[in-house]
Amino acid sequence: MSAKNLVIVESPAKAKTIEKYLGSDFVVESSYGHIRDLPQKGLNIDKENNFKPAYEIPDDKKEIVRKLKKALGKDSIVWLASDEDREGEAIAWHLCQALGLDPKTTNRIVFHEITKPAIEQAIKNPRKVNEDLVNSQQARRVLDRLVGYELSPVLWKKVQRGLSAGRVQSVAVRLILEREREIEAFQSKSSYKISAEFLASPENLKAILPKNITDKPDAETFLKDSSGSKFSVENINKKSGTRNPSPPFTTSSLQQEASSKLGFSVRQTMSLAQRLYESGKITYMRTDSTTLSSYAITEAEKIIKSKFGEKYAQSRQYKTKSRTAQEAHESIRPTNFKVEIAGADEQQKKLYQLIWKRTLASQMSSAQIEKTEIDIIVSKRKEKLVAKGEILAFDGYLKVYGGNKDDVILPDMKIGSELSLISMQALQTYERPPARYSEASLVKKLEELGIGRPSTYAPTIHTIQARNYVEKSDSEGRDRELDLIILKDSEITQSKTTEKTGVERAKLLPTYLAEITTDFLTKHFASIVDYDFTAKVEKGFDEVARGEEDWSDMIKNFYKGLEPLIKQSENVSRQETSKARLLGTDPKTKKPIYARFGRFGPMLQKGETESEEKPAFAPLPTDKGINTVSLEEALEMFKLPKVVGKTKDGKEILANIGRFGPYIQIEKTFVSIKPLDPFTVDEAKARELYENKKELDKNKYIKKFDSGISIINGPYGPYITDGKRNARLPKDQKPEELDEETCKQLLSKVPERRKKRRAKK
Repeated sequence: MSAKNLVIVESPAKAKTIEKYLGSDFVVESSYGHIRDLPQKGLNIDKENNFKPAYEIPDDKKEIVRKLKKALGKDSIVWLASDEDREGEAIAWHLCQALGLDPKTTNRIVFHEITKPAIEQAIKNPRKVNEDLVNSQQARRVLDRLVGYELSPVLWKKVQRGLSAGRVQSVAVRLILEREREIEAFQSKSSYKISAEFLASPENLKAILPKNITDKPDAETFLKDSSGSKFSVENINKKSGTRNPSPPFTTSSLQQEASSKLGFSVRQTMSLAQRLYESGKITYMRTDSTTLSSYAITEAEKIIKSKFGEKYAQSRQYKTKSRTAQEAHESIRPTNFKVEIAGADEQQKKLYQLIWKRTLASQMSSAQIEKTEIDIIVSKRKEKLVAKGEILAFDGYLKVYGGNKDDVILPDMKIGSELSLISMQALQTYERPPARYSEASLVKKLEELGIGRPSTYAPTIHTIQARNYVEKSDSEGRDRELDLIILKDSEITQSKTTEKTGVERAKLLPTYLAEITTDFLTKHFASIVDYDFTAKVEKGFDEVARGEEDWSDMIKNFYKGLEPLIKQSENVSRQETSKARLLGTDPKTKKPIYARFGRFGPMLQKGETESEEKPAFAPLPTDKGINTVSLEEALEMFKLPKVVGKTKDGKEILANIGRFGPYIQIEKTFVSIKPLDPFTVDEAKARELYENKKELDKNKYIKKFDSGISIINGPYGPYITDGKRNARLPKDQKPEELDEETCKQLLSKVPERRKKRRAKK
């Protein structure tokens, strides 16, 4: 049945919310995202015809198109209500193409929030599809397809099959790799932090030497001089300060804050925000803007005054600092400030409350701080000690966002007052290397460089992890011994203390694929991974969106630089891309020993790839890399696999290192021995690990059939396998009750796993 007014949105959840606000004359349907796109296989861009894209309706969207056409009557009024950004504009345009509508006459409505007033206002003020915004999205889509489709095959030939390149993803990987190399090259220097405690009332006075002392002998001398010194107050400096609230959230600042305060990943944050937006709880969550509407400022002011009092309210309008900010959106804020808690689950509620607090705090008074500094003379030294205090005179926005700051109250002092030293210490400290990127700090860096857009950060970070360029990792750190020198009761004692260093949570580490791929791209496709160039491309999209440049001309200029680089790369040898490093020659065989990248990561090679005799391969030592392993260490690795002994029933036990770490092998059974060393593991330990593995395997098989089909107890529950295909069990089916025929039927519905083809050398 056709509708008098057909509203088309891109999300069924959004459709459900909008339906509540429109009358019976309106039917709301969903396109479930993009209705047309470039086909997955093939370039599908006509480079000879102004880079014209060949769009298609994917198979999974054909039924949706049929449903929308059915709802579309001869006299229906169509309202295209996709999101208010370039992607949303493109969805609206593609709907016109798929449904036979004229984009120049079809109603296009946009709203920043899904509330009744916003929807009604949008219906009263429709516009037409903005083709400049459509062309900007089209330029991005075509350019990214060109980069991915033309560059990825080069990586397949020269680096490794299955790799992919992307305009933003390759730059993101480069950032992570360069940070890792900064950390590797970092030479940590130690120094000594001097702190002292003086007798005072009601609490003792604590002071520090503002600048650390570089050498231990100098630190000892300072304490010795202090032992015979008199201490007195030289100066007391008091001043007032303010702390201002942060602006309301943009997409990237929400991603960063949700990571630091809630521990959410970037992708998780965007998914939760999407659901809050679609249910009408927050405004649109993809925005560069920090501005608030006058309505929002007024509503926030009312809530602040009623909850906290007049003195806590201070209306502000923030200017968007980013030069590359796009779209005329508001910042991310609650649609109704009276609602403090909202969301369908605990995670949504946490994110909503973060947004509510941040928005409200942005309209509150600044916090007032009283700062005090006391300079202390050390009679036998020219350096001065400093004691710092800080009192929160008025909490202001901290009442809502950030909590009350802990006061550091200094005792009453007078200039010239003499101080009695209780103790002084010199503690060894070390400079910290640059921090590895977290998802949030990577987003911040990409935004600073003007690379990508709020909508691209979450999928980019997901992609580089899914494609094994980057791993998200935790580190428990290690204990580090520190010198501690203490002056007390005129005596100096020395001891050792420890600190935990290198503790990290959810940091992004580059894999060997990141290293080899980024180095290849940096050398042969410098413009693709150049930060400034990538940012200029983003500016180009903005110019297209403003109607200042033709999208196909922009792509033409870009491709003019890419095409010759593709042709030049054909002459690059795989030996070069594998970054083979000659370590020396094997004294016995006289064959060269290389450290290089292979199919599964860094490895050692004995002999030449091009020679008639196949080279031998060995793993790198676990704590070494291609640039740090020595010839002597490499020769030891070629002694693997090593015979450790025999099992109780006489089977030979071999120890080795593989792509997943050290292991022992008994016939076709492999057992991990992490964190043991294959060179030092003994027969008794190897036997124990083997017996444990056998015991686990006994419980692994729920059922075995003569045909080779098994029902296995997997880490995520029981499943059926024939060695080539894995099938899930029906929800209500007990594995013990399945017969062989049922297992065969379930497996027949699963496509056989394709074997990975080895790349030609």
